[in-house]
Amino acid sequence: MTYVISQPCVDLKDRACVDECPVDCIYEGKRMLYIHPDECVDCGACEPVCPVEAIFYEDDVPEEWKDYYTANVGFFETLGSPGGAAKMGEIDLDHPIVAALEPQEHDH
Repeated sequence: MTYVISQPCVDLKDRACVDECPVDCIYEGKRMLYIHPDECVDCGACEPVCPVEAIFYEDDVPEEWKDYYTANVGFFETLGSPGGAAKMGEIDLDHPIVAALEPQEHDH
């Protein structure tokens, strides 16, 4: 099981979750952040600090955002398991589900 970042993160990338993650498993794509399913230790530290409530335990992802489980897992199909997000920096890539979205408006 793992945590999943969903649609509210797209075009926002607040990164509060990155600062909280003790295992450095939250990677930055071009338009959103992604949690590596094999590196995540299910500690849940990321979930309460997300200002837009984009992070859910895999079984609790709202129905309208179920595809984001696929997006989080699929994002790493070509990357494999880099073993830490900090050394990667922003990755010039997004899962096709995310890449196809219209630009997201956020109230800040």
